[in-house]
Amino acid sequence: MDQDVNMQTGPSLTQKAIDTAIRLGVLAVLVAWCFQILRPFISPVIWGSIIAVTLLPLFEKISTKLGDRRKLTAVIITLGSLMLIILPSIQLTVSSVDSLHALSEKMQAETFTLPSPPEGIKDWPVIGESAENLWQGATVNLEATLMKFQPQIVGLAQWLLKTFLGIAAGLVMFALAIIIAGILMASAKSGGMMAKHLVVRVAGSHGEEIVGITVQTIRSVVKGIIGVSMIQALLAGLGFAVAGIPAAGLWAFLCLVLAIIQIGVAPVVLLVIIYAFYTMGKVSAVLLTVWLVLVAVSDGPMKAVIFGRGASVPMLVIFLGAIGGFIAIGFLGLFIGAVVLSVGYKLLEAWMGGGLLSDG
Repeated sequence: MDQDVNMQTGPSLTQKAIDTAIRLGVLAVLVAWCFQILRPFISPVIWGSIIAVTLLPLFEKISTKLGDRRKLTAVIITLGSLMLIILPSIQLTVSSVDSLHALSEKMQAETFTLPSPPEGIKDWPVIGESAENLWQGATVNLEATLMKFQPQIVGLAQWLLKTFLGIAAGLVMFALAIIIAGILMASAKSGGMMAKHLVVRVAGSHGEEIVGITVQTIRSVVKGIIGVSMIQALLAGLGFAVAGIPAAGLWAFLCLVLAIIQIGVAPVVLLVIIYAFYTMGKVSAVLLTVWLVLVAVSDGPMKAVIFGRGASVPMLVIFLGAIGGFIAIGFLGLFIGAVVLSVGYKLLEAWMGGGLLSDG
């Protein structure tokens, strides 16, 4: 009798195991295909979601004033955001191209000359004497000096070209992310409910808490780190452009990168101030110095005001997120990496503190 039962149940269990394996295999193939199809859009979708979460309070206020016309509000915010990104980018790009073109024309006409090396450069530790000799040689015969460093100059030019192409691609991706953010905000109610249900499904009863921490951290980091960095870069770039600093757009971009990774704009500001005092009149140089110093020290008060309303994140987390994101996915990774790692850090902090994913 037992043998008959085993004969009946054995094939049934085997068949169920085979059916389950087939279903899991088909599901895995389907997920892999979906990932391959959506992979080019992962970065803009993530960044679009971040922008949507950040701008949602503003979206709701404008929508209410417009009589709950959510699609119209989404169009207004999307177009406004695109203008805020595209116009300064075009201005900075044109400024950089014009500066490089003017420098190229001067060098071709042999009218470009370097000022004499500053007094005291020879007293600099380690590199003082070499720097003075190099500077003096470039002042006398710039072309011969450049020929000595031709491989390095070619390498630098290739790196700059690659960087500019990366920035251009990043701006295109950023524009796409803004459009995605507008679509997400227009359907925020249904999309938000679906996101909450998904997180609750994965994380259980603490899903809503995870969503709350995530939203708070995204808004805090985007406004306190990325927003302040963009403001500083734009203000510094405005000062560079008004003062006629060569390659103002490139210096402004360096300010943006250094501000995001929490080094600050001071290194770029210091170089520009030194250049200004050697090439400009004293009044113009002093005015530019005052402006740039105010820009450099403005990040502290702005971050204090913004982070006072949200959870702060250690500088090291922002730094690692920005650098790692840049290495992983390029220019856009500066922003995405900083935000994503900050969210992960806050969730880990909440879990370690016992307020998240705990049974108690």
